[in-house]
Amino acid sequence: MPQTGSYMELFKNTNIDFLGKQKYFIGLSLVLIAISVGSWAAKGGLKYGIDFTGGANINVRFASKPPIDRIRAAVSARIPGEISVQEVTGENEVIIGIPLKEDVALQRERQAVVETLTQTFGEKTDRLDLNNANAQELAERLRGPFQQAAIPMNDEQLLALARRIMEFKNTPPRSGVLTSFDQLKEVEGVTPQMLEVIRQQCYLAPFTIRSAEVIGPKIGAEMRNKAVLAVLYALGGMLVYLALRFEFVYGLAAVLAVFHDVIITLGFFSLTDKEISLNVVAALLTLVGYSMNDTIVVFDRIREVLKLSRRELTPAIVNDSINQTLSRTVLTSGLTFISALALWLFGGPVLNGFAFALVVGVIVGTYSSIFIASPILVFWHEKLQKKGRAAAPAAAR
Repeated sequence: MPQTGSYMELFKNTNIDFLGKQKYFIGLSLVLIAISVGSWAAKGGLKYGIDFTGGANINVRFASKPPIDRIRAAVSARIPGEISVQEVTGENEVIIGIPLKEDVALQRERQAVVETLTQTFGEKTDRLDLNNANAQELAERLRGPFQQAAIPMNDEQLLALARRIMEFKNTPPRSGVLTSFDQLKEVEGVTPQMLEVIRQQCYLAPFTIRSAEVIGPKIGAEMRNKAVLAVLYALGGMLVYLALRFEFVYGLAAVLAVFHDVIITLGFFSLTDKEISLNVVAALLTLVGYSMNDTIVVFDRIREVLKLSRRELTPAIVNDSINQTLSRTVLTSGLTFISALALWLFGGPVLNGFAFALVVGVIVGTYSSIFIASPILVFWHEKLQKKGRAAAPAAAR
């Protein structure tokens, strides 16, 4: 018959003794786990983001490239605690993160950020900042000057004009920041006389507050607890599935390997002082599923070999199974790693934590599927066999 398809195989007829070096790899894992836990203890736990501790994420757009250090210094001088300023890749925007301990402080601190940015980058004048005003504020500011300039416009018409100006300001490519009053010539209903009054009564700050996402400390703590439970429920569900699909020992080995992956990945976050956010939790859950799938591929091959050979599970059978799936494991993990690495390098600060967790997790997950889950499986079976051989003479007597 003609060949209908083919697949790439990186490794053919390999005979690597993976289990023969298990002591070294298990030792390496124990060292990594010890370093991870030690880092948590030394730093007083993991560094949680605003999603879990409570606070505010304020998205600020600038007319030109934002001065990150100047923004951080200005906000830190006004608001106590660790302030994060993340630049949005490809945009003249930053996300300012403010930690908060009390729900009542949320609005106060948000206003403090606006005032700080205004004092640092705005104009010291009593004129209205058009880039950070709303339609109602603009209408109230222009009401008197328009009357003095003999511009016939009632309150309803004035508010409609202000709303059109705000809508124009907030649409791309301006996206909230006007750089020149001349841009308002494109707004329907704005006459040269009106534009001159607007110039006199307003000024254009080089930034605008695009959005503010606020999370109370109580809600943050609740989300943190739910995130931990989500990971534990995922591990528990997979343990039950594998116990039914294979045997309980297979599920236990796989869950221990994934637990190992999560601890080490979180250890890298602690060592690099990266924050744990909801995006990171999503990455950890993705990692749990990915690592578990990798392990199941090896376990499924072990089960197939056992059915064909009708023998007890031995290190030789496990080694053969790992070698037979090695090409598939490296190809899948390699492509996933390249995708995660690209996302980490070019995905910007919003996705940085998510991508970093995937980069570390894919490496650790692939490693644990071969060097952690399989040795645990062999160790447990050998222990059961020894227990069975010891019980056999006693039963005969």
